[in-house]
Amino acid sequence: MAKKNKNKKEIAIIKKELTNGKLMKSEDALYINNPDYFLTFSDLEISDGIDIIENIMILSNNYINFNREDDDETLTDVELMEITEEYKEKESIEGGYICQSFDKIDHIINSYDDITVITVISNDLEVQEFYNDLKVVNSWKGFDNAKLNFGQIILLNHAFSPKLLIQLYKIATKQKAKFFESLHFPIHINNILNNEDFLVIASNLPEETLDQDYIMEIGLDITNMEYEDDDVDLAEFTQRIEDAVVISCEDALKKINLNIGILDYLVSEGILIGDLIEVGMSLLENMEPTDELKKKLETQMLKSMSDRNINALIVGAIRMEEDFQKGRVREIDLNEKLIHFYPDELIGATIANQIAGTKAVLNFRRYSKSKPGILYGLGPILSNTFAGLVAGSMTKILEE
Repeated sequence: MAKKNKNKKEIAIIKKELTNGKLMKSEDALYINNPDYFLTFSDLEISDGIDIIENIMILSNNYINFNREDDDETLTDVELMEITEEYKEKESIEGGYICQSFDKIDHIINSYDDITVITVISNDLEVQEFYNDLKVVNSWKGFDNAKLNFGQIILLNHAFSPKLLIQLYKIATKQKAKFFESLHFPIHINNILNNEDFLVIASNLPEETLDQDYIMEIGLDITNMEYEDDDVDLAEFTQRIEDAVVISCEDALKKINLNIGILDYLVSEGILIGDLIEVGMSLLENMEPTDELKKKLETQMLKSMSDRNINALIVGAIRMEEDFQKGRVREIDLNEKLIHFYPDELIGATIANQIAGTKAVLNFRRYSKSKPGILYGLGPILSNTFAGLVAGSMTKILEE
């Protein structure tokens, strides 16, 4: 059961008029009310799949946990319904509802004439300064516990049938997944992406069904209502739904300022700066690997990766390695012995030369051949790419 006798506090509520409904948001919840009813298809926790309701409700996990007897136990649908009912009573919200628990309820609204997309954002990531222009995505929760979810409520100012709503739901779901796949996020970010997202497609009820005499005589038989399915160009409308989903996701990423850089790709490949420093120290001749020398190497490698040319070569090598390993390029099979195939050596030598000239290229050959430390466990392209980075950086600091 939900906890009782809470101390009441004043909570600021943001209100926004929508084409077919009103959005209200506080720190506890975000909900959309339409007294003329929505017909929805959704994957929300409290939903029958297809619903006729007046409220689409998203409750924050903080609010839900605050109103539970034991927040260590898994939240059940019964508990969520009880807490939602209490919230509705407290806020004097009338009518039926579908509901979802969500970690946070930051949101953006994108309107496109008869399509409105509300994207609700749960984000534990931030882009942190690292060195000069280099930044890295991090989370105070750590990536094992962090979340990055984008839930979407798509309101359609039409009276569409349940069959068409299901079709549009599938289209929106596929387009959203396709969009995020196209971003090629590093794997440690992909692993936490949209594991707890949601999607609601909501349209109006046909106007005649709102007439009380009609309801008394016919009832709310959604299979026999007069829908607008035949009044729209489905191909054109489908394209607009896809565009709306993509633009809304793009704007959501801009709102949280999430962008990816070279250090994030290094993290995804399991490559730490400390590992590369050890590679550099491993082939020293007639010198001791002092802390001062290690610090100089670290600074030089970060400085080198700040160079846009080197940055581009390393990111290109990471993408190339992935494409080749996953067989995305028909003409290249890394399982075969490929004669005269050495883009990895070209990239490594180019990076070394960019940092410290011809002598660095000679040192690159040593690292490439020996493959000390972490280089041994990397694929052929990344192994030589980072051999070039280390060789160039080592040459640079030893010549200073």
